[in-house]
Amino acid sequence: MNEGHLKYIRATFRLAEEAKKNGNHPFGALLIDAKGNLLLTAKNTVVTEQDCTGHAELNLMRLASQQYDRHFLANCTIYSNVEPCPMCASAIFWGNVRRVVYGLSEAKLYSLSNKENEEMLDLPCRDVFKKGKKEMEVIGPLLEKEAIKVHLGFWN
Repeated sequence: MNEGHLKYIRATFRLAEEAKKNGNHPFGALLIDAKGNLLLTAKNTVVTEQDCTGHAELNLMRLASQQYDRHFLANCTIYSNVEPCPMCASAIFWGNVRRVVYGLSEAKLYSLSNKENEEMLDLPCRDVFKKGKKEMEVIGPLLEKEAIKVHLGFWN
């Protein structure tokens, strides 16, 4: 793990905490350029915006695709506190961001939730990306013990 990954992953934990304090699900994401500059941040807005697609990564990709072209985004990295779901992974793919770094794995997140009441797609982002015809780098899970903290007690 490099220091940049740790710094940015921890920043997504803080964004997730903010999302939770705002009444949303605890998810946060950020976009870093090839030089390591922070470009954009986003939080989950599913509840406050009454939008089932208001996931942090999807919100981030909407902003990114409005502000940057696909060639620029190909050299950027998305950091997320949790492994992107299939919907978010698809948005990342279509937006042409070629690297994803995440904290908590999808499997670990799902183990915390009440499986009877939550709708979930058990499809890791690596599997989504494998179906595409371009190279996508996925790094994670990283710092899972820290990443899980914002979720403890939220999903029961």
